[in-house]
Amino acid sequence: MESGTVLSGRGVSAGRVAAQAVLLAAPLDEPDPRTTLDVGDREGEVSAIEWAAVAVADQLRRRTSNATGEARAILDASRLLASDPELVADATALVRSKGRTAARAVWEAAVAHEKGLRALGGRMAERAADIRDVRDRIIAEILDVEMPGVPERDEPFVLVATDLAPADTAALDGGNCVALVTEQGGPTSHTAIIARSLGIPAVVGVAGATGIASGAGVLVDGDRGTVEIDPSSSRIAEAKAASIVVPFDGEGALADGRRVALLANVGGAAEAVTAAASKAEGVGLFRTEFCFLDRIDAPSVDEQVEAYRGVLAAFPKRRVVVRTLDAGSDKPLPFANADTEENPALGVRGVRIARRSPGLLDDQLRALALAAAAESALVEVMAPMVATVEEARDFADRARSAGLEKVGVMVETPSAALLASEMLEVVDFVSIGTNDLAQYTLAADRLLGELGDLNDPWQPAVLRLIGQAGAAGRRWNLPVGVCGEAGADPTLAAVLVGLGVTSLSMTPRALGRVAAALAEVTGEQCDAAAEAVLRAATAADARAAASAAIG
Repeated sequence: MESGTVLSGRGVSAGRVAAQAVLLAAPLDEPDPRTTLDVGDREGEVSAIEWAAVAVADQLRRRTSNATGEARAILDASRLLASDPELVADATALVRSKGRTAARAVWEAAVAHEKGLRALGGRMAERAADIRDVRDRIIAEILDVEMPGVPERDEPFVLVATDLAPADTAALDGGNCVALVTEQGGPTSHTAIIARSLGIPAVVGVAGATGIASGAGVLVDGDRGTVEIDPSSSRIAEAKAASIVVPFDGEGALADGRRVALLANVGGAAEAVTAAASKAEGVGLFRTEFCFLDRIDAPSVDEQVEAYRGVLAAFPKRRVVVRTLDAGSDKPLPFANADTEENPALGVRGVRIARRSPGLLDDQLRALALAAAAESALVEVMAPMVATVEEARDFADRARSAGLEKVGVMVETPSAALLASEMLEVVDFVSIGTNDLAQYTLAADRLLGELGDLNDPWQPAVLRLIGQAGAAGRRWNLPVGVCGEAGADPTLAAVLVGLGVTSLSMTPRALGRVAAALAEVTGEQCDAAAEAVLRAATAADARAAASAAIG
């Protein structure tokens, strides 16, 4: 592509950054099994396997030394697999006895080891993925090709891909990737969510993105949704100045002093510690799924208590809003969901799991109550995917019976938004999940990149439903939060406040930007912006109306 070319997409994570583009490495093809080596060539292939295994172990050792927590343990386990003399011995035996190429021999040996682990079942079976990862690393070293998935670079880079799998995006943490560009994806895709949690700019839905040459300089603007090829030195300097992290002083407020609580979204103890260090005023969304995932049975009450206390301990005497298990749809669990559902996003997910497994919810509520009693955090609990007042009432009764006093529900369905006033007659607060609210309001799968323009919190229908919930909160003088991705949008923050939202919850990295945006506007301006967007007919009109009202 020519210098100065600007590609357009959808900005899903704010910020500007310039760096070299690196394309996501393609998966390795299975080595050809038909090649047979002459006897005289076999020892050279044996040496290639041995040297590649040593090189991979060294690479993983270096990565392990820079990692922390769970990531360090995972990398160290992979390092030990790469150093496994049995894997290397089996592969070299295949070269010597059957004339396999080095790459093919490693592939076959890994397949055999993987089958052995699967036969053992349980947690040992889960190590099969580690075997495949080490296999691909050794083969990539032998063939001198890029390791599949997220590349490893010593210098900052922009990762360019058709799209990213959840495993790819999770692997970005702690690396040198400074921005993401994908051809597919929408504002609530895994790519978008991970990018925002890491605080790096991202632009998705960029037609022709994979045509960017690897090594080309690119400037990614997550605010404008653009990708500029080979930008000028002055443009790069501007991007560097804009990438400075905005600090947060721990108190969200408008220009006229009106308080707006700025909270954090977290998924476990490590994220809670990070959020506390970022001066979040509390937790607006504690996703409890982390202790249920990758299991074939539900965790015990004691296991849950320990996990929840790790989060609560990071916020003594501060608000922590806990969302009960939100399994189903794109996050099915074997002990909670059916094997197949024709429309899983419209099926048994969130609080609906209690219809099938009431004990699962009751155990979780009991564990939360025990964890709350053991810590000083101000614990509140809310149910996801509530659609009726009966569901809200049943959940509130269960939670209060378990010993949890402050109970709320998520507003993720149009039904919940329309019934928000009636919901607030039986619960103490509501929290709006804008990702799912957009999905269900516009009937657009949030994981489908082609429909990314519909999964937009600026859509007038979504804003009007948020306004319904906000008006209900004002009527009853009860809290209305936003914990979806819209909460991290500095431009939308003033509009949400004007619509009646009393707290915003987001990735900790967004706290400073949102706080700075709110500090520039008054309550009167927020109300004017809200009135303006409620008259808008399109998302573009809503954005323009808000900007004009705020001035």
